[in-house]
Amino acid sequence: MPDLPKKKVGIVACSGEEMAEGTVTRQAALRVLEQLRPNETVTICLPLFLAGGEGDRAFARFYPTIALDGCDRRCAARGTEMYSGKPAASVVVTDVVKDNHLGTARRLSEAGKQAVDVVAGQVAQKVDELLGVTWDRKQQVADPSQPTQESKAKVATCSCGSGIPVQVVQVGGQEVTLIALPLIFEQFHAAAKLPGEGTAVELIQTVKIYNPIPDGQEAAFTEAVMREYAAFCQEEN
Repeated sequence: MPDLPKKKVGIVACSGEEMAEGTVTRQAALRVLEQLRPNETVTICLPLFLAGGEGDRAFARFYPTIALDGCDRRCAARGTEMYSGKPAASVVVTDVVKDNHLGTARRLSEAGKQAVDVVAGQVAQKVDELLGVTWDRKQQVADPSQPTQESKAKVATCSCGSGIPVQVVQVGGQEVTLIALPLIFEQFHAAAKLPGEGTAVELIQTVKIYNPIPDGQEAAFTEAVMREYAAFCQEEN
């Protein structure tokens, strides 16, 4: 398998400008990204994601994501599932508010601030679960409810800079973006696997792990990938 960047969790939050709960989603997401789990999370821009941002979509295909929605329309969760796969976890503000008997407001009141705290705490807990982290509360190590001194200075980072490379190839006269292809090429070249029929089968199977190939187009994709791999090997040699 390609040697991918360090695993993190992506947080995709709905915009929700017209809803009070949208304010809570934005504030809660920032709380997690900048204070509670700055080293374990990145933000996924929902508008860019829906518009075709390859960096964000690539991240969501490789790494777990948490959809943070303001209401039961679940725009963030549905958008993520449509383009990259079902989110690993989902938090809906209206459900959290109802379960905890809280209130929200566009200009955050005390009730709204409490909602931000509770939602951010739930998201941070899900981050821990997805990463398999055990937190030692007795020693006050990475307490999900309190930011550390180190985390206070952090700034939210974006998944489009997550380090997952993509490559555009020509398949049947159309441009197709394949995720992780440069890493796959590097791996195969390092293993001294030369372009050829035997390598083609293994190579396309590896490509399919990270990229959906439409029915009936595997041969065309194989030809395109092998053409690019042959060029890659020639350049490396």
